[in-house]
Amino acid sequence: MGRIHLFEFEDQKWFPIFLRNYGTDFLQFLSNKTKLYKPIVPILIKGLQKSKTNQIVDLGSGGGGGLIWLNSELKKEISDLKITLTDFYPNIPAFNFTKKQASNFEFIEASVDARDVPKELKGLRTQFLSLHHFKPNDAKQVLQNAVNSNSSIAVFEAQERSLPSILAMLFSPLSVLFTTPFIRPFKFGRIIFTYLIPIVPLFVLWDGVVSSLRTYSVKEMKALVANLENTETYDWEIGRIKSGPGALLYLLGTKKQHS
Repeated sequence: MGRIHLFEFEDQKWFPIFLRNYGTDFLQFLSNKTKLYKPIVPILIKGLQKSKTNQIVDLGSGGGGGLIWLNSELKKEISDLKITLTDFYPNIPAFNFTKKQASNFEFIEASVDARDVPKELKGLRTQFLSLHHFKPNDAKQVLQNAVNSNSSIAVFEAQERSLPSILAMLFSPLSVLFTTPFIRPFKFGRIIFTYLIPIVPLFVLWDGVVSSLRTYSVKEMKALVANLENTETYDWEIGRIKSGPGALLYLLGTKKQHS
């Protein structure tokens, strides 16, 4: 199945901010509660250690993704870890909530474009469930900007372009209905637009299916990397890890160390 870049509601400038935030809040809650990113902890530690940094600059953070749980795990190895949350459409209430969970979180209130990250943001760049939002030329720009800035980058996708992944997304409205009362910070609007006017479960369903159709395969990520300028100055690790009933796709790019 070829990659299909249909639209996601979350990407649209006209889409109401509060609805986008409800969607990213759901993803943040689910990924933390299910420990979705447990299999990739060693990859993140490797990226930080090879980069000789204790800083993570998270791009396309949404509602903070699974970083609350990941942070607690990573700090077992890197006690002075610092994480900065950024997004093109920053979810400030969620960023504030995440910061309250651990003192080593910071966030940028202004919009940050992953294709042109401010030079003052130093550290291992991470992307969770966000590379698929970019068309091939834009995804290439994301990776090229990291190379041009001598920054390491780690990309993770928790869905793939497969029938099982798409079928799993069909159950996402049920997950929204079951988890909404437990998502923090609590919002009455979230209740209204989940149960009374069910926009949130419907747009999460659409965006979830489209995310699967948009996701770059391991082969396609390798092709993106092969076409970068100065790609040979980086070590690239691209692969697929089994995770419960599904899989996690990942890309890790680190600057080659000269002895």
